[in-house]
Amino acid sequence: MIDLRRLRHDPAAARAALGRRLDPEALKQLDRVLDLDTRRRESVGQVERLQAERNAQTAEVARRKRAALAADDLLAELKDSGDRVRALEADLRDIESLLDAHLAALPNILLESVPDGDATANRVVRTWGEPQAFAFTPKPHWDLGAALGLFDLARGTKLTGSGFPLFTGQGARLVRGLANFMLDLHTKEHGYLEVQPPYLVNEASARGTGQLPKLQEDMYCVERDELYLIPTSEVPLTNMYRDEILDVAMLPIAVTAYTPCFRREAGSHGKDTRGLIRVHQFDKVEVVRLVRPEDSAREHGVITAQAETVLQRLGIPYRVLALAAGDTGFASACTFDLEAWGAGVGTWLEVSSASNFTDFQARRANIRYRPAPGAKPEFVHTLNASGVAFPRTIIALLENGQQADGSVVLPAALVPYVGTDRLVPRP
Repeated sequence: MIDLRRLRHDPAAARAALGRRLDPEALKQLDRVLDLDTRRRESVGQVERLQAERNAQTAEVARRKRAALAADDLLAELKDSGDRVRALEADLRDIESLLDAHLAALPNILLESVPDGDATANRVVRTWGEPQAFAFTPKPHWDLGAALGLFDLARGTKLTGSGFPLFTGQGARLVRGLANFMLDLHTKEHGYLEVQPPYLVNEASARGTGQLPKLQEDMYCVERDELYLIPTSEVPLTNMYRDEILDVAMLPIAVTAYTPCFRREAGSHGKDTRGLIRVHQFDKVEVVRLVRPEDSAREHGVITAQAETVLQRLGIPYRVLALAAGDTGFASACTFDLEAWGAGVGTWLEVSSASNFTDFQARRANIRYRPAPGAKPEFVHTLNASGVAFPRTIIALLENGQQADGSVVLPAALVPYVGTDRLVPRP
């Protein structure tokens, strides 16, 4: 959530900043917020003036009573003004409720370093590794997975529906191995605290990280219990500290989790539906950092590099993109995407988004820290990255590691976790 004082102080700058997102609705929301803020302050002024008049009248009633003078006229005025105060306070509550709702619908202010433009203006920051040149035509992962017996997409569809993959045999072991490999890397080398969070969160948690109300259509809701299946463990990990004031010595806080993630992918029907490219349930290791505001730019580089280390250890060629303003997510102030090369599908595949949210999520979730003993609490900055998501990482492992005989060579880093250096076709 954006600091309302920032919008009020310089609405022209806010309009220019939000306009970079190329989202007309954001500018409409800004107009509504500014109008409601004006109305709220006017209403507060009316209530305060009327309350001051009532206080003076109450004092005069007391004076007249002490002097044995009649005060019926003032008592009648007090009754009338009391009714007006209650009506104004009811209107004020309605205005404040609307203001909060529209403020919650405003996306974050982007950092100046974010490139202007839509997705076509995303900038390649760096690359790592070289896509392999094959002496044969590389197969897509859906053919490799079927031949190797790694997953059964048809039975997954039978069990639940399209986009809910079923991993089997060596495929299930590969998923488990990836989870342990990534968790060991982030906890033993990168200093993260491993967490096993709930897979369902309440509305306050979903609002705290910005999934609600903007991304409600993408979330699976258990309406009877008013709970939401997590779209990423960023939601419970960040909200662990909701409504808390942290000691500065606790920062940076670094937590990681391996969880399934659930996304409806609303608006994506018909796109990338083959294989594992776009699914509704997938596994992911997430890394989340809570930091001091002055450290967040540097920490963004740290968390991005930590996600890159996963791909480097797996030997997967990748590139890092600085997302343009029109392609940056609702809550993010700046995002770097990591895209892995898929030789069989012949394209780059997003496997991680590393984002700096500045104080946007912290304001929504009310996560603060005290810079020094007795100092006024300030909002932390939050960051997160996929470290990394499994489906497209598995695509890259299979398609880049495939051999002419149909087997797939696994990277050395995974061998201790999977128990083999090669996946071979079923007899």
